[in-house]
Amino acid sequence: MVTSRDTGRWVMPKGWPIDGKKPWRAAEIEAKEEAGVLGLISKEELGTYRYKKGLPDGKHLDCRVTLYPMHVEVLLKRWPERHERKRKWFSPTGAAKAVKEPQLRILLKALADKKARKPVVRFLKEAA
Repeated sequence: MVTSRDTGRWVMPKGWPIDGKKPWRAAEIEAKEEAGVLGLISKEELGTYRYKKGLPDGKHLDCRVTLYPMHVEVLLKRWPERHERKRKWFSPTGAAKAVKEPQLRILLKALADKKARKPVVRFLKEAA
């Protein structure tokens, strides 16, 4: 996980859609830029959650985030946002405790529950 640039809370790397890129490829690019990680990303989503993004003018924008699982193979020493964010590994349970977004917390808890875990996560673990 990484810290957000504005509040410093723990978040999943995420970004806006990128023209000409499939959603999972955009997620892969954001993971590299925000967290400095490279690896095998799945086309199959883990789930979605919503949150309100605070804007500089004090307004809030309703955002929908789609999570894609990634088996991280490389941790970069240098990446674009390394001076703007902290990077830290969490267990799924620890990550669920660290985030503020209730829907994201539910998704992270499901990763810790082997019975509720989506097949794509099992596949990525086996492919590693």
